[in-house]
Amino acid sequence: MHRSLLTTAPEPLLVDLGYGATPITAVELHARVRAIRPEARVVGVEIDQARVDAALPATCEGLSFVRGGFELAGLRPLVVRALNVLRQYDEKAAEDAWLTMREGLQDKGILLEGTCDEVGRRAAWVTLTRDGPQSLTLAGAVEHLDRPSSLAERLPKALIHHNVPGSPVHALLSELDRAWDAAAPVGTFGNRQRWAAMCAGLEWEQVGRRRDGEVTVPWASVAP
Repeated sequence: MHRSLLTTAPEPLLVDLGYGATPITAVELHARVRAIRPEARVVGVEIDQARVDAALPATCEGLSFVRGGFELAGLRPLVVRALNVLRQYDEKAAEDAWLTMREGLQDKGILLEGTCDEVGRRAAWVTLTRDGPQSLTLAGAVEHLDRPSSLAERLPKALIHHNVPGSPVHALLSELDRAWDAAAPVGTFGNRQRWAAMCAGLEWEQVGRRRDGEVTVPWASVAP
């Protein structure tokens, strides 16, 4: 969905914000983006200096680590990935963090903010630009998925407390379950085919490229 952004930007700088106790997510991000754009740079940013120090041995060409927070250590990145960073904040503080990070982006840059489970089988994230939130993506490892609404536990802070009957995001999850149930006969061929059939039968606007286990909708359709 964002490949063209990475391949055409004059300064392909990416920030992995709040990478955690080990730098594995930054290392993996670096490997993936350098395969597409060899001159891309990835910077892992952590507020805890001890975590920065622990990550330093992973430093290599195009990968570095610095101390910082939502101000992005003064960098001007094309992409910021912030997963499992804002869950511990209240909704207003998370909104303020969105604004601070957005202001630090390059003109055409994006912020990917959301949450995932410990093994990466369930995730949800909001894509934001300097103009604000643009879309919500729900993603799951379809071979381990029971129902699409089980992804609700990974909704980002801006939505998780609004997943109640009558809200747009609750309506989306209910519609996903309806389309999933309707696609049950296709499940004979596996959950990948069932997911594709679900997306095809979804009565909800979708944006971006369809991928196995992912569905992306406009932010305006789920905003609280």
